[in-house]
Amino acid sequence: MNTILHKLKGDRVIWMTALFLGLISLLAVYSSISSLAFKREGGSTLHFLAKHGMMLAGGGVIMFYASRVRYTLYSKLSQIAIPITGGLLLLTLLLGSNINDASRWITIPIINQSFQTSDLAKVVLVVYLARVLGKQQGQEWTFRDVLVKLMLPVGAICGLILPANFSTAALLFLVCLIIMFIGQVPMRHMVMLMGAAVLAFSLLLLIAKSQPGLLPRLDTWITRIESFGAQDSDANYQVEHAKIAIASGGLMPNGPGSGASRNWLPHPYSDMIYAFIIEEYGSILGGLGLLLLYLILLLRSVRIAGQCEKPFGALVAIGLSLMLVLQAMINMAVAVNLVPVTGQPLPLVSMGGTSVWFTCLAIGIVLSVSRSLEEPSTSSTDVKRPRTAVA
Repeated sequence: MNTILHKLKGDRVIWMTALFLGLISLLAVYSSISSLAFKREGGSTLHFLAKHGMMLAGGGVIMFYASRVRYTLYSKLSQIAIPITGGLLLLTLLLGSNINDASRWITIPIINQSFQTSDLAKVVLVVYLARVLGKQQGQEWTFRDVLVKLMLPVGAICGLILPANFSTAALLFLVCLIIMFIGQVPMRHMVMLMGAAVLAFSLLLLIAKSQPGLLPRLDTWITRIESFGAQDSDANYQVEHAKIAIASGGLMPNGPGSGASRNWLPHPYSDMIYAFIIEEYGSILGGLGLLLLYLILLLRSVRIAGQCEKPFGALVAIGLSLMLVLQAMINMAVAVNLVPVTGQPLPLVSMGGTSVWFTCLAIGIVLSVSRSLEEPSTSSTDVKRPRTAVA
């Protein structure tokens, strides 16, 4: 055990948090997948358990090797990755697999594995944005600099994600704005950019309304917003059944395998896995316990950002962790009917494909930053750190 811990460089608390989330995922997915397994695999859950376990194991390997790479290398790689990611997103819109009027997946040749390109885009854009902001530290931002250096890549990536996945595009745009604020972009420029973004989105909605079929997902967005909080159970089917599962769970754990909602709750292994976990493990252990794990991840990342001397390291650590934790909060908020249904998975817990790998890559980059703090300092001439650096 000591040998394993010795090889796991970086923040040990983050390592243990990721391990606990992975274990929770295995237990919850194995317990919740029975109905789907019966329909697709003749009643066997081993196929789904093995596949999900392999994805988590592969994610662990990615996290390990990502943490071993010097984090400054990710800054250089982001320059190459950002145009490639934009091309992949465009390819996905044009030729990707269409499910529920949304083209989100493309298939990798040879291995025949599909992946959601927006998952890659989230990591790449945050790293690239941290690079640009880090290099600009200590220099004055002009509106042209903000527009060209920041909003051009942010607008392009979020704009390519938007037609098929509004919630991911909105979440990524929000995280980018927070990173800009942390990176000391003048507030007056940010207000102008937010106003322009709202205006552009409103114009897009008007065009889509006047040209039916231009934005196929528009009707889905409107339906979800209109059904939010509605008393009509048919219009809010998922959330109503999630609330039943949560109420069945109570405060204390009922035990693994006790959840009956697997038979009637839509997607208890992915979108609504938080409600299923509460049903089996109770609101205290399952609900608050899972929330606490994500908050620990965020707080440890903030601590890493505060100790990192280089602006890029601080920004990328807090940016990636914030993206994952906000995504988790949105998933939980949907389950308890605080926000409309979004389809955001619970990071490292929901059953998924390559999304698990990109989540592990993001955590691995944060661990790489924390690993650098354990090494002897080689320079004390770094420029001004971002405003959120905390001890």
